[in-house]
Amino acid sequence: MPVTNPRKPNLFALIGAAGFIAPRHMKAIKETGNILIAALDPFDSVGIIDSYFPNADFFTEPERFDRHLDKRRRNGNGKIDYVSICSPNYLHDAHIRMALRNNAHAICEKPIVLNPWNIDALQEIEKESDKRIYNILQLRQHQSIINLKKEIEAGPKDKIYDIDLAYITSRGNWYNTSWKGNHEKSGGIATNIGIHFFDMLSNVFGKFKSNKVHVLNPHTNAGYLELERARVRWFLSIDHKVLAENAIEKNQRTFRSIKIAGKEIEFSDGFTDLHILVYKDILAGNGYSLEDARPSIEMVHEIRSAKAIGLIGEYHPLLKKTD
Repeated sequence: MPVTNPRKPNLFALIGAAGFIAPRHMKAIKETGNILIAALDPFDSVGIIDSYFPNADFFTEPERFDRHLDKRRRNGNGKIDYVSICSPNYLHDAHIRMALRNNAHAICEKPIVLNPWNIDALQEIEKESDKRIYNILQLRQHQSIINLKKEIEAGPKDKIYDIDLAYITSRGNWYNTSWKGNHEKSGGIATNIGIHFFDMLSNVFGKFKSNKVHVLNPHTNAGYLELERARVRWFLSIDHKVLAENAIEKNQRTFRSIKIAGKEIEFSDGFTDLHILVYKDILAGNGYSLEDARPSIEMVHEIRSAKAIGLIGEYHPLLKKTD
C-alpha cells in the first residue's frame, strides 16, 4: 500500500518578533503545521522563539532580513510563502510591501495601516502581484461575536440597536515613552486599542454613518457614532483610575463591556486561540482582506481627525469618572 506524503509545510518569516503579540503568531504558525524560517526585530530579547522554532534565523537589521528573503526566493528552494507582520503600526505599510516584493503573502496585525489612502495604494500593489494581503481581525472569530452577528441578522431588519461599549486596558508609564504613546506612530488610543472593536461593530451593525468625539487625549478617547443598525456610545482608555472599584481591589487591570439595549454581551474569555482560527482561515483560502479592513480604518481616521466637543449629548457614562 503506497504511503501518502503529508502536506508540505508553508514557510513563514515574521517581523516584530520581540513584540507582545508575536508569540500568538508563532503559536498559530506551529499549530497549523507550518515552519517559521526567519524573524526580524531591532530588539534581541526574543528567546520566546526557542519555545516554537529554535532553528529560525534571526535578524536585527531589516536590510539583512530582506536580503535573506530575497536569496531564498532566488535560489528557488525554500522561498518564504508568508510574512507575518507584528511591527509598530506606522511600519505595517512598508513591511507589507517588503513581503510582496519577496513574492510572499502578507499577514498583518491590526490596524493594517493608519490611513484609508494607504489601503488604496496597497490594493494597487496587490493587483500587480499574485500574492494576497491579509489582516488579523480575530474578534470576528470570537464565538460570542459570531452568535451576536447571527442574532442581529435574524432579527428585525429595521431595528436600530443602542450600544454602550467600554474597553479599559491599564498601561504604565512605559506606554507614553514607547511608539504606542506616539500619536504619529500608533494612531492614538482609538486606533491602537480600539481598532478591533470598531471592526466588530461595523461587521455586525453595518456601515458607518456619523461620529462625534467627546474626549480625545493621549489616555482616553470616547464618543458617539451611528452605524446603519446601531447607535453607539464608546469609551476607550489606558487609565487605571477609571476602572470600577471592585476591579481595582481585585488587581484587575482590564475591563471589557458591550451592552446592547442594556443587556451585557459576555466575551471576557475565549481570546487565547483566535489567531490560530484566523491562520486556519487564511490557509484554507479565505482570510480578511484589505477591503474587509477598510471600514474600521476609515472610522478611526475620522475619530482622530475630529475636534472633541466635551461632555455634550450622548456620551458614555464612564466619562463622568474622568478628569
